[in-house]
Amino acid sequence: MSSELIIFDTTLRDGEQSPGASMTVDEKVRIARILEKLGVDVIEAGFPAASVGDFEAVQKVASQIGDSRICALARANPGDVSRAAEAIRGARASRIHTFIATSPIHMQAKLRMSPEDVFEKAVAAVKQARASTDDVEFSAEDAGRSDEDFLCRIFEAVIDAGASTVNIPDTVGYTMPEQFGEMFARLMNRIPNADKVVFSVHCHNDLGVAVANSLAAVKAGARQVECTINGLGERAGNASLEEIVMAVRTRQDFFPCDSRLDTTHILAASRLVSNITGFPVQPNKAIVGANAFAHEAGIHQDGVLKQRDTYEIMRAEDVGWSANQIVLGKHSGRNAFRERMVALDIEFSSEAELNLAFDRFKELADKKHEIFDDDLQVLAGDSAASQRDETLRFVSLKTVSQTGDAPVAELTLEKAGSEETAKTTGDGLVDASFRAVDDIVPGDRALLLYSVNAITAGSDSQGEVSVRLQENGRIVNGQGTDTDIVVASVKAYINALNKLQLSPQRFNPQSGETV
Repeated sequence: MSSELIIFDTTLRDGEQSPGASMTVDEKVRIARILEKLGVDVIEAGFPAASVGDFEAVQKVASQIGDSRICALARANPGDVSRAAEAIRGARASRIHTFIATSPIHMQAKLRMSPEDVFEKAVAAVKQARASTDDVEFSAEDAGRSDEDFLCRIFEAVIDAGASTVNIPDTVGYTMPEQFGEMFARLMNRIPNADKVVFSVHCHNDLGVAVANSLAAVKAGARQVECTINGLGERAGNASLEEIVMAVRTRQDFFPCDSRLDTTHILAASRLVSNITGFPVQPNKAIVGANAFAHEAGIHQDGVLKQRDTYEIMRAEDVGWSANQIVLGKHSGRNAFRERMVALDIEFSSEAELNLAFDRFKELADKKHEIFDDDLQVLAGDSAASQRDETLRFVSLKTVSQTGDAPVAELTLEKAGSEETAKTTGDGLVDASFRAVDDIVPGDRALLLYSVNAITAGSDSQGEVSVRLQENGRIVNGQGTDTDIVVASVKAYINALNKLQLSPQRFNPQSGETV
């Protein structure tokens, strides 16, 4: 059995299926580049049959990433497989990942197909995919609730048809770790040609055991783990890449394998995905949360000061946290700014993008005395976002508020090239400002989420606001930052509106419904 653990990242595909987490083509390329730098073996870049945008994203990632294998998802039907093959044609190393549901409930209620029909479609899809690429993966959707005899039969057949990886997913997060590990071991022992393929695992977190199930599968013999940055994904998310990788590496006494990842880029990848999708990382998140290596209790602090590994089982530096205390300010030059960005794994696609980021840095430095690394991470994301072709742009906001009177907001936006102004009142400054936006951009939408987070400490900290909007069945997340929390709120609302207008509808591969 191989000692190499293959890391298959599906942030760009399954992660994007989180409500509101849709990404543009350029944003997918930016994430793919940091995944490549991280050393991810396989990047599942998308589901080409979902939409024209998904197809273009997979195609562009395939043409620009050279060190990671680029994978496209396809349902087990000829149209999907052909579309996937076309999208990955320009990749240095490619893979087609085809799947079909195998559990009784999925076959009967969703597919309305017999087991024999499912069997035939699975084999045909693998053969078709194998004609386009030498690397084909087959997944039995909802394997955790499937009949094991049927799984053995279908896996044996797809291996004979040319699959080089077979994936056993816990699609709905139903199984428990001991149960899942035992299931893996039985299947690997029962399938006659199991030695010809890599066994893979893909777990969802509905009951909070996605990482535990994935690690149980690795212990049982799986040598590929499908995961996402920050555990992003449908419903409660997927197994978290950073937790899987660091668990295996930290416990080499327990796991007989390891990945090839350069884990010092984990934090940068986490920050980038959070910034692009608008999904903040909770402070107590393992590995990448702000509190992951913080010690407040006196007994803990005393222990760490005497010997680090009394309370730290891994080094913060190994996953990208830096002890560097360099703080930039308004007197810092372009070279110092560039060098700090490089140290933070922040890359710019052009000199123009760097110049724009530096200009924003100078604007921020006039408002904020000290600028920390977290400020720079957000600033880089804002600079990249500002280069998109957006129909709405923030121009100015004037607010008036005093006890006993209704707050007033006077907002000016640039809309399709011309400026429009609205003046409204509300229950508070944020409410008044949002009503002003609605006056300029009318629509039947609902605000599902409004969240505020301070990026750094201090009263002059930038505020990071996340909003979630729903309109005509579609959900998007928006993010905005500013030292003025009301301005940050308006920017987040505008960011979400731009996504509603720009993001095309796409299909969810599991359900076939538009999202």
